[in-house]
Amino acid sequence: MIWLVIGILLWVGLHFIPSLAQNFRNSQRERLGAKTYQIVFSIGVVLSIILMVVGWRAAEQTQIYAPPAWGQPVGNFLILIAFIFFGLAQAKTNLKQFVRHPQLTGMVIWAIGHLLANGDNLSIILFGSLGLWALVEIPLINRREGAWEKPNKVPFTAEIKPLVTGLIIFAVFLFIHPYLFGVSPIPR
Repeated sequence: MIWLVIGILLWVGLHFIPSLAQNFRNSQRERLGAKTYQIVFSIGVVLSIILMVVGWRAAEQTQIYAPPAWGQPVGNFLILIAFIFFGLAQAKTNLKQFVRHPQLTGMVIWAIGHLLANGDNLSIILFGSLGLWALVEIPLINRREGAWEKPNKVPFTAEIKPLVTGLIIFAVFLFIHPYLFGVSPIPR
């Protein structure tokens, strides 16, 4: 379980740097160069994900609570919504008229979906931690960025490509989920 926890701490620590340690971030970007800093940051993020996956697969699972009977279908639906938010977050979309941080909001939805479908210690640690991180990150970014200036509305057609991207990524994760995590999200 230690690798899972280290992976979570690395993820959270790296993502808090822009919000809580701007001077450190700026000094490192200046010292390394913006592109090299971004590469180092990205490697750290990928390493954190690898550690979380390895830690998850190596740790012993213990059931803490019994998810409700409706937990898996509702959880899967919420995870689908989360992936749509992830896809829409990277483009100019009308979702940003209502949700300031679609990617972080998607992370919270993703975490809730998993916690509805799973009641084990590893799920509580992983999804609870990442959901909590996203909830904390939102006001930190708001504080850093100041007042919310909503973007201009865009035509619906501009949302089709990112929406489809989110759906495709969701479908890919449905397929590879059992191979990465040893658990199929599709009820049998």
